This record gives sequence, C-alpha cells and structure tokens, in this order.
Amino acid sequence: MERMIELIKNRSDIGAGTRGSDLGIDAIEIAAINKGSQYFINYPFVDVPTRNSSIYQNDHHPFGKHIQQIYEQCKQVASTVEDSLSSGNFPLVFSGDHSSAMGTISGIKSAYPDRKLGVIWVDAHADIHSPYTTPSGNMHGMPLAAMLDEDNMQCKINQIDQSTEEFWNKLKRIAGPAGKIASSHLIYFGVRDTEEPEDILIDRLGIKNYRVEDIRQRGIKGCVAESLTCLGDCDMIYVSFDVDSMDSELISDGTGTPVPKGFLPQEIVVILEEIIRSGKVVCFEIVEVNPLLDNKGNKMAEVAFDILERITPLIELKSGN
Repeated sequence: MERMIELIKNRSDIGAGTRGSDLGIDAIEIAAINKGSQYFINYPFVDVPTRNSSIYQNDHHPFGKHIQQIYEQCKQVASTVEDSLSSGNFPLVFSGDHSSAMGTISGIKSAYPDRKLGVIWVDAHADIHSPYTTPSGNMHGMPLAAMLDEDNMQCKINQIDQSTEEFWNKLKRIAGPAGKIASSHLIYFGVRDTEEPEDILIDRLGIKNYRVEDIRQRGIKGCVAESLTCLGDCDMIYVSFDVDSMDSELISDGTGTPVPKGFLPQEIVVILEEIIRSGKVVCFEIVEVNPLLDNKGNKMAEVAFDILERITPLIELKSGN
C-alpha cells in the first residue's frame, strides 16, 4: 500500500529546560520559504494543540517538570500519529522538544499493537533518565526510559512524590500497555553526552551506540547495515532525529542542548537514507530546533530543512511497503 506523507506539527516545548523549540517548526518553514520551496504546501498536515501556556503556572513536580501537561500532550500526539498511520499515511512529525517521542512511539504501537517496533535514536543524548535519576527534572531527557518501562531504581537519587509517580506510570501506558519497545530493539547514533545513571543503564541493557568516531572509522553504510541486522526481527522502524546530534561548533547553537564533536549534515543524510532504504521505516520525527538560541541567524533550521529535502524523495519511494 502506498503511503502519503502527512506532516504532524507538534509545537510543544514544555519538556525542555529552555524555551524556544516551539518555534522550531516555524523556523524550518521559514527556511523552506527563503529557499523557494513548496515543501510545506505539498503535503497535508495536522497541527497538534499545545499546552505551552502551562509554563506560566506553578509546577509541583521538580523531578518531572510539567509532567501532567506532557502526559496530556503525548496522549494527543499518540492519537494523531495513530490516526495518520491508520489512514494509510506516513507521519512525518515535527516536534519542539524530545518528550514528544513518548506520544509518537505510543501512537505507532497503538496503530500496530502486534508488530515489533525498532527505534533508531539519532541524538547527542541518551534520553533514558527517569524521574528517579534525572539531575534536571526536564522530561525531554526521559522518553526512552518511559517507553522501555525502565525506572533505573538501582541508580535512584530522587525521592519523587505520588503525583509524579502516577503520571510517570500513565506516560508509560499511553494508548496501550507499558514496555512499548524492547532494549534490544533500540539503537543510538551519535550519543556522546550522558550522565552516570544513563551509562549504567545503557550498559546493563546492552543498548548499542554508534558513536561519531565509530561511524567515521568503520564507515556509515557498514554501521547502518549492522544496526539493521540487529533490528532484523522488527517489523517496523521509527527514526527520531534530534538536531543536536550534529556538531554545534560547525553548524550553530540553535538547539536546546548543543554538543560539539557531532555529525556533519552530509553524514546525517547518508545515515537516514540508509535506514530508510530498509523499507521498514513507518514514521520519522525531527526535534529540538530552537531558533531563539541560534547564534548564526536561522542556520540550524536551514540545515534541518536541507536534510529533510534530501531524504523526503526516498521516504516517498520506500513508504509503499
């Protein structure tokens, strides 16, 4: 069945530590307009209402900031992604901060509950903290722990309140039972900025991380091929692309948590193209463009859009599986 790309615009940024990624989608659209591209009028789209105004309210969840609103947001994202897939579309998700992935993954699993889902996480960060281990309380650092149903209690440093615990468990169970992905079906590309509780958990779960230096030494295509072999028993793949996976010093600081020594844009293109060629990708998400932090105008959004333009024809070609 051929799938039509459907753009899902989720301008939520309350899971991040700094504001501004809610403007990332508009920044990417401006990059397209300035390039003379018709990209954002070529595809149908859905705007997901946000709860960003909650940033003005007192929040009583220091180890899961805005967790109630993020739960509600992710429920809505999940429903939107599920509807898109059930309608025979390919959801191309634009989100503010990375907490959105809890909704995206939940939506995919709700649409295909009996299929095994592989996740390829292209990011500078592991995003595998829980409220029990987080040093910041920012929920864009927790989506994978929630989807793995992993609290990492052996590394517990925080005593969380009952409300945080309840919403954390609700997040795990959006649109279906907890444990939406298996650790053996999660692969990192580019993770290089982690805390000790994450390192311990990644090691315990045996999660593979293709570091930037690994990719350059071994070759992109070989590493991606190996990763796809590891996900060989998965029926479908979700790719989540955080722009901070790229080298902040060579591109810009236009993302919430920029990290140097990352991928080059052309490396990202090849990584994504090789994954998409597998024919298993059912959803792609791009996150964490923050134009308010960009020290080079709208550079990060421009680079992100260039990458998107490069990979979209292949998505169209390969999403007929």
